[in-house]
Amino acid sequence: MTLRSDVAELLAGAGILDVDVEDAVADEHVRSSAYRRVVSAVASSRSRDRDRDRDRDRATVATILRDPLEIVSKTAVVDFVDRMAMRLTGPEEFRQWSAELLPEIDQLKGEGNREFIRRRVHDWLFYLTIRDGHVSTTSAELAKVTPWMQRVLAEGSTSSAVLALLAESGSSKKIRNIAGNRAGSRTLRRQ
Repeated sequence: MTLRSDVAELLAGAGILDVDVEDAVADEHVRSSAYRRVVSAVASSRSRDRDRDRDRDRATVATILRDPLEIVSKTAVVDFVDRMAMRLTGPEEFRQWSAELLPEIDQLKGEGNREFIRRRVHDWLFYLTIRDGHVSTTSAELAKVTPWMQRVLAEGSTSSAVLALLAESGSSKKIRNIAGNRAGSRTLRRQ
């Protein structure tokens, strides 16, 4: 497969007709934007056939990861992971979905890029587990979550237990302050 055929296939498969394939091949910024539109379209078009979705998702990731610029492909795959974490019904469904895709990540040459995607998957599993009602999180578990996810939780969680843990054990002063301020708000105290 060539970059041109990969980009053309992804765009056609996602029904995106307004991106010039030649421009996308020539300019990594155009290509990166096109990939993000593709993963947005794929993530939002779930069918009732989970096997077909799984195969399509894996093929999409495999094709994107053939891009010669790893930063372009990594950015698109991370965007796909983020979108799917918010679309799937819970931690178990996301765990199954990500387990299907993680072998494709080995196509990336840079260990840092592979590790970044693995950590993002771990972050979302942690988030979804908390959102699903499991809040007996410990500071040891929290320490395994990236500062990015700790901040997402500090800014958005409505669980006073999670906010109290972040206020006490967050990885930075900013995270601890955000969580502490939100934990003390009247809205959260009533819950």
